[in-house]
Amino acid sequence: MEKEPMYYGTYLQLDKVIQSQYPVSFETGNEPAHDEMLFIIIHQAYELWFKQILFELDYCMAIFQKEVINDNSEDLNLVRHRFKRIIKILELLNQQVNILDTMTPMDFLAFRNLLTPSSGFQSKQFRLIEAKLGLELEKRHQKDYYKRTNEGGFTQPDYQHITQTEDGKNLLQLVNDWLERMPFFDKAYWDDPLSNNPINHPFWKQYKAVYTAGLSEREQSKQADFDAVFFQHFDPEITEEQKQLFSCSFSPAAMRAALFIMLYRDFPVFQTSYQILDSLIEMDHLMSNWRHKHLIMVRRMIGMRVGTGNTSGAGYLEGALNKHYVYRDLSGLSTYLIERKKLPKLPESLIKYLGFNLY
Repeated sequence: MEKEPMYYGTYLQLDKVIQSQYPVSFETGNEPAHDEMLFIIIHQAYELWFKQILFELDYCMAIFQKEVINDNSEDLNLVRHRFKRIIKILELLNQQVNILDTMTPMDFLAFRNLLTPSSGFQSKQFRLIEAKLGLELEKRHQKDYYKRTNEGGFTQPDYQHITQTEDGKNLLQLVNDWLERMPFFDKAYWDDPLSNNPINHPFWKQYKAVYTAGLSEREQSKQADFDAVFFQHFDPEITEEQKQLFSCSFSPAAMRAALFIMLYRDFPVFQTSYQILDSLIEMDHLMSNWRHKHLIMVRRMIGMRVGTGNTSGAGYLEGALNKHYVYRDLSGLSTYLIERKKLPKLPESLIKYLGFNLY
């Protein structure tokens, strides 16, 4: 039997996609609200893009789960490419809020009460994106609010899926492991008997001296910050509560590797690695921008009323905006940079490795 030729609408399943908008206000007994169609399509478009982000994240996480990633293979280059795609999608999602803003508060009120108790909080895919990126439950704003399967919360299957994802290894942890494997401080490259002790390593001793010399009088406390972040070395007088202020999502070894990559990113071997770290920071910023746009939109639409899912509305969104950063530690590395012209000179054997030179 001859196979029918591929048809545009059939390939894209458009009969299902285009017929999947069912405005509640158009049901019998309700007064049709024109802008509900826009509201539905905007959120369906979000969910489709969330699906693509998850698809890209799964690919990248599979790469980082490898015990060894060959710098000369296509793996890291493809991770960089996938991350750039996610960034473009997040930029689009930020712009999409502008379309939703064409709906006025009065337009929204025409159908808002019909949505209760559903809410954007119940977007399983967005929660999965946050979890896979590395946002842990303990670090969420009003963390107990996320453990709900009652009205306004998640269905039991969605809740189980989210919990299973949160219990698995996330991208941040995988990147941490990857950074910890960086061999650039190994004794093989440094002819110094103290090179096995990070805080006494010749590179870090020289680097800290240059960094400290460049601090202003008001910045002298950054010396202690440096030791805490990169070596978990604290003043004996410091309290446990004060130590918590230096808590990082990344290990000291991973932070040292990340800073080293940022400092020497001009070397060929670091160019892809640097762009990967920079992409993680950019994704975090764009997620924050999206939360901010969402907050401003909600304030415009409902003021200080509670959300349809029984959240505190704008108040909840503002708390999430301030707290739900994942890669804050990476973006904070700029605190510890020094001028390029003052960078410590690296051993010749390490320079040869970083430059892909053949001898």
